[in-house]
Amino acid sequence: MIAMLGMYDMPALQPANDRFWSLIRGHLGFGPTHLTRGADVWDVWHSPDLVFAQTCGMPYRTRLHGKVQLVGTPDYGVPECPPGYYRSILVARQSDPRNLDQLADGTFAYNEALSQSGWAAPMVHLSRHSRLPTTVLETGGHALSATAVAEGRADYASLDALTWELLKEHTNLGGELREITGTQPSPALPYITATGQDARDIARAVRSAIDDLSPADRKLLHLRGLIDIPADHYLAVPNPPPDATKLLDP
Repeated sequence: MIAMLGMYDMPALQPANDRFWSLIRGHLGFGPTHLTRGADVWDVWHSPDLVFAQTCGMPYRTRLHGKVQLVGTPDYGVPECPPGYYRSILVARQSDPRNLDQLADGTFAYNEALSQSGWAAPMVHLSRHSRLPTTVLETGGHALSATAVAEGRADYASLDALTWELLKEHTNLGGELREITGTQPSPALPYITATGQDARDIARAVRSAIDDLSPADRKLLHLRGLIDIPADHYLAVPNPPPDATKLLDP
């Protein structure tokens, strides 16, 4: 059996995530003793032994829909978003006065091409409201994208709104970067389970676990509840336009 909470699992949050999973497991009555860390996420998401994990909206709608079950969507209380929704925050260096249109002449850092908040949402936003970047830099993670901007290896980046809050709370990057704009809200990163599991029972356990979290852990994880967002809401989120996809070609 596998359980993994790798999407928001920076070192400062790992003990709280461990306690969260322990509560979920206690309400379920089964599951692995410890969270999996360091495994390939695709292996975890596709595993028939998956009890509980979190994925991203773009992987869900493009590759996982029909192969996993939705458990529910955590509500992180993201500002300017409905419960269970989030958005991307585009950031640049504090010392860089350029606006979004001017920044498009520089390098855009993104975590990976199957990220809703790091790639899909900003590409849709830029294609509608400004223009696509001239050059892109793949970093492998939101924090790495933020660091690339802070260090001058990229000019701007798009971060998951919750990750941006966590970086401001737990690193110095919040003081080195500034917000440029935010994208339209979309359903947040859903909890999933394998097709052979009882998704409703797992959702019940997750809701009970959130209720049982200490106020400190709930605040640390930004967890407010579990929302039922239908699969078709995830599937309706637009993918990046073809012109953006061409930027990924070597």
